[in-house]
Amino acid sequence: MVKNIIPTGIFLCLIISNIFAGKASEVRHHTSGIAADTVKKNFRYINTNFENASQLDWEIDSAGVVHISLNYDHERASPNQANGHWHFQVEAEAGSEVTLTLNNFDNVWNGMKASPVSHRTNCLVSADGITWTEIPTDLLPNNSLKFRLHMTSSKMYVASVEPYRISDLDKLIREVRANPLVEVTNIGKTAEGRSLEIIRVGRKDAPYRIFLRARAHSWEPGGNWVVQGLIRSLLKKDAAAFLKRYAVYIMPMANKDGVARGRTRFNTLGKDLNREWHLPADKELTPEKYAFESWLIKMVAEGKKPHLAIDLHNDAGGNVHINLPTADNVAHTERIKRFVDLLYKHTWFTEGPAHVKNPGSFGEGLGARFGIDAIVYELNYEWIKGLKKQPFGKDWELLGEQLRTVFYNYFDGKNVY
Repeated sequence: MVKNIIPTGIFLCLIISNIFAGKASEVRHHTSGIAADTVKKNFRYINTNFENASQLDWEIDSAGVVHISLNYDHERASPNQANGHWHFQVEAEAGSEVTLTLNNFDNVWNGMKASPVSHRTNCLVSADGITWTEIPTDLLPNNSLKFRLHMTSSKMYVASVEPYRISDLDKLIREVRANPLVEVTNIGKTAEGRSLEIIRVGRKDAPYRIFLRARAHSWEPGGNWVVQGLIRSLLKKDAAAFLKRYAVYIMPMANKDGVARGRTRFNTLGKDLNREWHLPADKELTPEKYAFESWLIKMVAEGKKPHLAIDLHNDAGGNVHINLPTADNVAHTERIKRFVDLLYKHTWFTEGPAHVKNPGSFGEGLGARFGIDAIVYELNYEWIKGLKKQPFGKDWELLGEQLRTVFYNYFDGKNVY
């Protein structure tokens, strides 16, 4: 009997040996057809520990392909889910090739997938997060996006559009704040306590006033690039004539919390900042809208109501969204048609207007409640038809520069307010 008993130490060694044998088997199965050490050598990590990085999950399969699943934003008290923002960093052996698939990037509206990606799905890469280039992608039948990333360095950023971060805005504000033609006013805080600014460029007593808002939806950086281009162009020496005619008031980043956290559409309390404009802003759930609305009410009380308001967004259409013509907004319709015609003449804009009916949107809400000519301008994030190219920050900055001429000609005395 004693001879058949396995000593405790040997027994434990056998158990441990079997466990490691099983783990080794799992690794061999996981890497099926490719050595585990090769996978480990080439690919290291997907890093999202930086400003504006996406919320995502990832795993690597047996062939060494990295599968990324974006995490949805959820709208409060609604089945709506939003996706579309991706911005992450791949860490791998310099000189290697990494294959990635991107999943889960359809929006879901009212429980159904909507806004599917098009054949022109863009993907940008950068070694430093500053200089970006486009790489080819393949849209798979299951609506996943597959692309191969050549690692020109051991760390490469990947994004859907060229990012514009809070740090970029802070840099711009530091650049222009001391200019006597600029006033930066803190008007409130986001849901998470980040400051919200209005940047005025021009004189307080300018005959006309334009308001622009950018980044209500946090994945849409095009508006930030536009207002940066506009601000810098209005502070050039040749801009004196423009600023004799008008001043611009800019809310440069309405959804700062979403930008910081790499979210897609809603604020961090689950509210869409481009909805419910037909109602007073909810101070608790949409403090970003409440801050702007409080500022606007004060401007109206002081006789400084904006003559034109533009909400800048990104989509795959690139249209200017105009309120539907009615019997009581004929003058508004004529003025906005003239504005769009000037966009055609003085900018690379070619897509055209789209008449919409949405009482809760920025355009109709500000028109109905405050009597302001207000529109939503969607910048096409996939393709600039007028330039025949995929957009980068510099292209949207160019549009911002061109807008100063559009505004100058718009306020030439022919409009009646």
